[in-house]
Amino acid sequence: MPYIKIWIHLIWSTKNRQPFLKSEIKSKVITHIKENTKKKDIYLDFINGDVDHIHTLISLKSDQSIAKVAHLLKGESSFWVNQNHLTSNEFAWQEEYIAVSISHSAVNKVRDYIKNQEEHHKKRTFAEEYQSFIEKYGFEIIGK
Repeated sequence: MPYIKIWIHLIWSTKNRQPFLKSEIKSKVITHIKENTKKKDIYLDFINGDVDHIHTLISLKSDQSIAKVAHLLKGESSFWVNQNHLTSNEFAWQEEYIAVSISHSAVNKVRDYIKNQEEHHKKRTFAEEYQSFIEKYGFEIIGK
Protein backbone atom coordinates (compact mmCIF):
# COMPACT_ATOMS: atom_id res chain seq x y z
CA MET A 1 0.00 0.00 0.00
CA PRO A 2 1.42 3.40 -0.94
CA TYR A 3 1.59 6.13 1.66
CA ILE A 4 0.56 9.37 0.02
CA LYS A 5 -0.30 12.75 1.48
CA ILE A 6 -0.83 15.42 -1.16
CA TRP A 7 -2.67 18.41 0.24
CA ILE A 8 -4.54 20.66 -2.21
CA HIS A 9 -6.31 23.94 -1.54
CA LEU A 10 -9.06 23.86 -4.18
CA ILE A 11 -11.14 26.99 -4.81
CA TRP A 12 -13.96 27.56 -7.27
CA SER A 13 -16.70 30.13 -7.79
CA THR A 14 -20.26 30.25 -8.93
CA LYS A 15 -20.72 31.01 -12.62
CA ASN A 16 -20.18 34.72 -13.20
CA ARG A 17 -19.62 34.96 -9.45
CA GLN A 18 -23.34 35.12 -8.80
CA PRO A 19 -24.06 35.37 -5.05
CA PHE A 20 -26.18 32.19 -4.95
CA LEU A 21 -24.63 30.77 -1.79
CA LYS A 22 -26.54 32.74 0.82
CA SER A 23 -26.43 31.23 4.31
CA GLU A 24 -29.08 28.48 4.08
CA ILE A 25 -28.20 27.46 0.53
CA LYS A 26 -24.47 27.54 1.30
CA SER A 27 -25.01 25.31 4.31
CA LYS A 28 -27.00 22.80 2.24
CA VAL A 29 -24.42 22.81 -0.58
CA ILE A 30 -21.52 22.32 1.84
CA THR A 31 -23.34 19.49 3.61
CA HIS A 32 -24.08 17.87 0.25
CA ILE A 33 -20.47 18.21 -0.94
CA LYS A 34 -19.29 16.58 2.31
CA GLU A 35 -21.68 13.67 1.78
CA ASN A 36 -20.65 13.34 -1.87
CA THR A 37 -16.93 13.24 -1.03
CA LYS A 38 -17.57 10.31 1.29
CA LYS A 39 -19.47 8.45 -1.45
CA LYS A 40 -16.73 9.19 -4.00
CA ASP A 41 -13.91 8.30 -1.59
CA ILE A 42 -12.46 11.82 -1.76
CA TYR A 43 -10.69 12.96 1.41
CA LEU A 44 -12.18 16.34 2.25
CA ASP A 45 -10.45 17.82 5.27
CA PHE A 46 -12.15 21.21 5.37
CA ILE A 47 -14.72 23.22 3.40
CA ASN A 48 -16.27 26.67 3.62
CA GLY A 49 -16.89 29.62 1.39
CA ASP A 50 -18.86 32.77 0.89
CA VAL A 51 -21.83 33.80 -1.25
CA ASP A 52 -20.02 33.26 -4.56
CA HIS A 53 -17.29 30.68 -4.00
CA ILE A 54 -16.09 27.59 -2.15
CA HIS A 55 -12.73 26.73 -0.58
CA THR A 56 -11.79 23.14 0.14
CA LEU A 57 -8.76 21.43 1.60
CA ILE A 58 -8.45 17.95 0.17
CA SER A 59 -5.84 15.24 0.18
CA LEU A 60 -5.45 13.30 -3.05
CA LYS A 61 -5.20 9.53 -3.10
CA SER A 62 -2.95 7.58 -5.46
CA ASP A 63 -5.65 7.14 -8.11
CA GLN A 64 -7.02 10.70 -8.01
CA SER A 65 -6.13 13.78 -10.00
CA ILE A 66 -7.01 17.37 -9.25
CA ALA A 67 -9.03 17.62 -12.46
CA LYS A 68 -11.03 14.49 -11.66
CA VAL A 69 -11.79 15.56 -8.09
CA ALA A 70 -12.73 19.12 -9.14
CA HIS A 71 -15.02 17.72 -11.83
CA LEU A 72 -16.69 15.31 -9.40
CA LEU A 73 -17.27 17.96 -6.74
CA LYS A 74 -18.38 20.78 -9.00
CA GLY A 75 -20.40 18.78 -11.52
CA GLU A 76 -22.33 16.66 -9.08
CA SER A 77 -23.06 19.54 -6.69
CA SER A 78 -24.37 21.87 -9.42
CA PHE A 79 -26.59 19.05 -10.70
CA TRP A 80 -27.87 18.49 -7.15
CA VAL A 81 -28.60 22.21 -6.57
CA ASN A 82 -30.63 22.37 -9.79
CA GLN A 83 -32.37 19.06 -9.17
CA ASN A 84 -33.48 20.30 -5.74
CA HIS A 85 -34.42 23.79 -7.00
CA LEU A 86 -32.34 25.57 -4.37
CA THR A 87 -32.01 28.66 -6.58
CA SER A 88 -34.61 30.44 -8.70
CA ASN A 89 -32.22 30.62 -11.66
CA GLU A 90 -30.12 27.82 -13.12
CA PHE A 91 -27.11 27.20 -10.91
CA ALA A 92 -23.64 26.50 -12.26
CA TRP A 93 -20.05 26.72 -11.16
CA GLN A 94 -17.43 28.66 -13.11
CA GLU A 95 -15.38 26.32 -15.32
CA GLU A 96 -12.08 27.52 -13.93
CA TYR A 97 -10.74 26.80 -10.48
CA ILE A 98 -7.58 27.35 -8.49
CA ALA A 99 -5.69 24.40 -7.04
CA VAL A 100 -2.47 24.86 -5.11
CA SER A 101 -0.37 22.37 -3.21
CA ILE A 102 -0.08 22.85 0.52
CA SER A 103 2.80 21.64 2.63
CA HIS A 104 1.85 19.50 5.61
CA SER A 105 3.23 22.17 7.93
CA ALA A 106 0.77 24.74 6.50
CA VAL A 107 -2.39 22.63 6.81
CA ASN A 108 -3.59 24.27 10.04
CA LYS A 109 -3.02 27.74 8.59
CA VAL A 110 -5.09 26.85 5.50
CA ARG A 111 -7.85 25.35 7.68
CA ASP A 112 -8.03 28.61 9.62
CA TYR A 113 -8.10 30.61 6.38
CA ILE A 114 -10.96 28.51 5.02
CA LYS A 115 -12.84 28.54 8.34
CA ASN A 116 -12.82 32.35 8.47
CA GLN A 117 -14.15 33.06 4.98
CA GLU A 118 -17.15 35.13 6.09
CA GLU A 119 -14.96 37.43 8.20
CA HIS A 120 -12.28 37.56 5.54
CA HIS A 121 -14.77 38.71 2.90
CA LYS A 122 -16.08 41.55 5.01
CA LYS A 123 -12.76 43.23 4.18
CA ARG A 124 -11.90 41.79 0.77
CA THR A 125 -14.01 40.69 -2.19
CA PHE A 126 -13.59 37.30 -3.83
CA ALA A 127 -12.32 39.09 -6.96
CA GLU A 128 -9.54 40.64 -4.85
CA GLU A 129 -8.81 37.32 -3.16
CA TYR A 130 -8.74 35.55 -6.52
CA GLN A 131 -6.34 38.10 -7.97
CA SER A 132 -4.03 37.73 -4.96
CA PHE A 133 -3.92 33.95 -5.49
CA ILE A 134 -3.10 34.49 -9.18
CA GLU A 135 -0.24 36.81 -8.24
CA LYS A 136 1.00 34.86 -5.20
CA TYR A 137 1.30 31.59 -7.10
CA GLY A 138 2.49 33.11 -10.38
CA PHE A 139 -0.39 31.98 -12.57
CA GLU A 140 -0.62 33.48 -16.01
CA ILE A 141 -4.07 34.52 -17.12
CA ILE A 142 -4.72 33.42 -20.70
CA GLY A 143 -5.60 36.28 -23.00
CA LYS A 144 -3.76 38.96 -21.06
